[in-house]
Amino acid sequence: MNSLDEQYKGLLGTVLYVGVDKTDRTGTGTRSVFGRQIRHYMSDGFPILTTKKVAFNTMVTELKWFLRGDTNIKYLVDNSCNIWNGDAYKRYSTYFDNLNEGIPLTQKQFIEQIKTDDEFAGEWGELGPIYGAQWRRWETDDLDAPRYEHNKKSIDQIANLIKGLKNNPDSRRHLVSAWNVGDLEYMSLPPCHYSFQCYVADGKLSLMWNQRSADLFLGVPFNISSYGLLLLLLCKETGYEPGELIGYFGDVHLYKNHLEQAKEQISREPYKLPTIKLSNVDILQGEFDVELINYKSHPAIKAPLSN
Repeated sequence: MNSLDEQYKGLLGTVLYVGVDKTDRTGTGTRSVFGRQIRHYMSDGFPILTTKKVAFNTMVTELKWFLRGDTNIKYLVDNSCNIWNGDAYKRYSTYFDNLNEGIPLTQKQFIEQIKTDDEFAGEWGELGPIYGAQWRRWETDDLDAPRYEHNKKSIDQIANLIKGLKNNPDSRRHLVSAWNVGDLEYMSLPPCHYSFQCYVADGKLSLMWNQRSADLFLGVPFNISSYGLLLLLLCKETGYEPGELIGYFGDVHLYKNHLEQAKEQISREPYKLPTIKLSNVDILQGEFDVELINYKSHPAIKAPLSN
């Protein structure tokens, strides 16, 4: 049974017909509700929507990028993942706007320069201390340093999580956060999915993630599959069976230019969920091979991305 698509379609309908109209930072406008949830038993299949085709390989590339601790779009564009291009280009164009010098490159030219010029990519492909930095290198004061020496140390939250799951499964501290208040102003975009927590019971590992801002049509389908894949990777590393995947959402919204697309998706009947095969997993290197098996879906529904 595919209850995942039905839950998701229920969210679409709730936002469409109960949501309130709100303004937003992009100027597009949204329709929004507050405080919703999705729950999925991993034994029912891999959590990927079937009522529209989800760009699975793009999602996989982004998750590898997070796990590698990378914060530069160079890796993404080299692997045909373009979902962060607009955020990098916005930083670039804002800089030149503020200088009143005009914008030297179009976004297409900008991305080509990222691909071909490592020095340019190093400067302009950087998005600041976003997800990968917080997951793998949370910077904090080293309290063990000699007195009066303000040394820093880096905390690898993913490595600590795996260690904790293996050695102390009943702990209530299996938590990873990307919401580093001191770093928010330096990020190109504050984290939308800002934390996740793991839970072990009866030999099964479950994962719950929290999201302050849920772009229901474009973002949430990626988030569901990404955290489902992360849960399976953690199971591979720890030896647990996959349990339940749970998503909690704060501001759940549809952009005003996604409303008709949402209505189209609601009208579609779900297919059976696929399965997945993982191999060569090295989560701390952000490396793994993955195969999605028997994924049958309705066609993709195009919708513009608001930056």
